[in-house]
Amino acid sequence: MKFSIIKSGILVAFLLGASTIAQAQEISAMQAPKVVSPEVASDNSVSFRIFSPSANEVTLNGSWMGFGEKLPLQKEENGVWSVTTDPLESSMYHYNFFIDGVSAIDPTNPEALRDGTRYASLLMVSGEGSDVFELNEVPHGSISKVWYESPSLDSYRRMYVYTPPGYDSGKESYPVLYLLHGAGGDEDAWSALGRANDILDNLIAEGKAKPMIIVMTNGNAWQTSTLRNVPGAAAPTRETYAKFQGQFEKSLVKDVVPYIEKNYRVKADKENRALAGLSMGGAHTITASTEYPGTFGYIGVFSSGIFDANADMAELEKKFTALKASGVSKYWVACGKDDFVMESNKRLLSILDKTGLEHEYHESEGGHTWANWRDYLVLFAPMLFI
Repeated sequence: MKFSIIKSGILVAFLLGASTIAQAQEISAMQAPKVVSPEVASDNSVSFRIFSPSANEVTLNGSWMGFGEKLPLQKEENGVWSVTTDPLESSMYHYNFFIDGVSAIDPTNPEALRDGTRYASLLMVSGEGSDVFELNEVPHGSISKVWYESPSLDSYRRMYVYTPPGYDSGKESYPVLYLLHGAGGDEDAWSALGRANDILDNLIAEGKAKPMIIVMTNGNAWQTSTLRNVPGAAAPTRETYAKFQGQFEKSLVKDVVPYIEKNYRVKADKENRALAGLSMGGAHTITASTEYPGTFGYIGVFSSGIFDANADMAELEKKFTALKASGVSKYWVACGKDDFVMESNKRLLSILDKTGLEHEYHESEGGHTWANWRDYLVLFAPMLFI
């Protein structure tokens, strides 16, 4: 009798387990041909495939292609569409399918990226060009999602904080890089799309960069965190954006820096603080460094500049002169040759030249892309705190 009860219990447990498994697989329960995508060949050509039997047209756009350029896929009898690219250089890329004109990520690729409300699938073509972006067998730091009070913005906000390998088990104090995202992004951008934590893990392991803390904030003053607005606040329009100008920069200096220096083991002086940002974050970097001279000893401006063609250049010269007088160990500017912000970048370079603020300029190929911004971080990080 006892054996019968045990057998019945086992049967019930099995049926419950099977039910749980079925529920867990509900999202991927669609019956379809097995599809492998992306598939990187030994020559670095890449095959992309997607099952879409009722589609009339499927195309693909990847970050290795020109803006708006699309590669057509061919439909097979089983409803799978496919295409194979020419060999790609080893690097990190992203891509999207367009199914009858509608953008979609690759459903068989679990590596998805988000930039604000834009989504794409990740492609890593391994090799020398991608090593610094990859999750390698090296000591790893940690990323924490940290909530903090921002009296300047009257809100409770979130930032990501990277601490280097050994931070949790040690007593050493570290310098800090405050790293800012661009328009449309948020506090997640530099770790997800920028691979900042992997880049620093790899550079530190190779002895190319000093161990440092990286603080990745949300630069949208109307938000508390990813895609969440301050209660009662609407996202800005072109007409209302001006009212937010300078607010994030104030909160960075008055709220974020003090929070980090109170709650983390850091070297709390100008020579151990760096500030860098891309596009909008580059503009935030320019404003924060000139409005609060003497706060940051290292400054990096990526794909940015003086965006306002009608800016009061005489007033800006005064501010850059004060920044120069405060002492800057490194002022590094980088921009792509085809970047649409090149004129803004030139205005920044002009004022740096006019005020005699020593700086270094790096001009790369390409435009306003994460491929460039990741490379800029790889170049900039080894210059810091030396």
